[in-house]
Amino acid sequence: MIIEPRMRGFICLTAHPKGCEQGVKNQIDYIKSKGKIEGLKRVLVIGASTGFGLASRITSAFGSDAATIGVFFEKPPTEGKTASPGWYNSAAFENEATKAGLYAKSINGDAFSNDVKQQTIDMIKADLGQIDLVIYSLASPVRMHPTTGVLHRSVLKPIGQKFTNKTVDFHSGNVTEVSIEPANEDDIENTVVVMGGEDWAMWMKALNEANLLANGAKTVAYSYIGPSLTEAVYRKGTIGRAKDHLEATAFEITDSLKNIGGNAYVSVNKALVTQASSAIPVIPLYISLLYKIMKKEGIHEGCIEQIQRLYKDRLFTGNSIPTDEKGRIRIDDWEMRDDVQEKIAALWIQATTENLSEIGDLPGYRNDFHNLFGFGFKEVDYTADTNEMVNVSSIK
Repeated sequence: MIIEPRMRGFICLTAHPKGCEQGVKNQIDYIKSKGKIEGLKRVLVIGASTGFGLASRITSAFGSDAATIGVFFEKPPTEGKTASPGWYNSAAFENEATKAGLYAKSINGDAFSNDVKQQTIDMIKADLGQIDLVIYSLASPVRMHPTTGVLHRSVLKPIGQKFTNKTVDFHSGNVTEVSIEPANEDDIENTVVVMGGEDWAMWMKALNEANLLANGAKTVAYSYIGPSLTEAVYRKGTIGRAKDHLEATAFEITDSLKNIGGNAYVSVNKALVTQASSAIPVIPLYISLLYKIMKKEGIHEGCIEQIQRLYKDRLFTGNSIPTDEKGRIRIDDWEMRDDVQEKIAALWIQATTENLSEIGDLPGYRNDFHNLFGFGFKEVDYTADTNEMVNVSSIK
């Protein structure tokens, strides 16, 4: 079939298998170009199919020759209907890992569930014995609680008062004003249940009790802080409460891993174009201004560059891991530089539909968004007949 992008708001309803494959290959080539990272051999990535999770799996495998197990919840293809992009990403990753002689297996299912945790435990026992690194990179908007059976939905809302500010429709380039009503207590609680640290702690408890964590094992979850421009809707909103919970959970997990000398960290990463961030009002406008500045300064990074730097310069240097006053790893340091943020604040006031193409990098934003779904790669012939029926080799 000929596969073209079909957009609905901040979601693309189609994904291109060859484009997703090219995106994975590009990331692998980047990691190979940066040299070896010593210190890990067996890695579990929870949320392994897109964004930072996929970049973590690629960096682990092709930067350290590590065996990887990836857990994700993706839609496989059916005749005449494409899979979700994470499915094609994972298929491409496994193919490339197999060619390189690397162990790579995947589990497709609800990572919040007890069943998927048990499947993962069984796979580690059978194939790897123990794990050196656990990456927790889930970005689901809903969670079926494994104990209560209650379905919780996260919301993106400010807390305390209505939020009003600029945003941009990244498809059309129209800059408009958006208002979001404040959250109630149920909204806050549900968002924390979905996006906080409880499930991360459940995973680590299950792995530790099964004796599947190697001595000195590390676990890392990903977070975001961002600038004052976005804090009312992000860091001081419902998502921020969840991130606060996630970050507090890191200390609890570290305490629980004392028996093996293990540690849990939260890495605060840079703002990037993801399916999740595209849904957050204000963020697309902020990112388009950020990209323009960081590219001009020569400090722009995508997911793979961020994670390579996290591994190489923070996690596996052989020295103690540098953290901020709250115990967080800061890999958003270039984004949050004073000079970068001062320039964004000045441009934010000026930003209009008419001048955004000059002061921002909306084409870069759109290209990254299309790349998420396998579109926009110059190496791919999008007019060619393409087989949508691609399998992830380890999933039967």
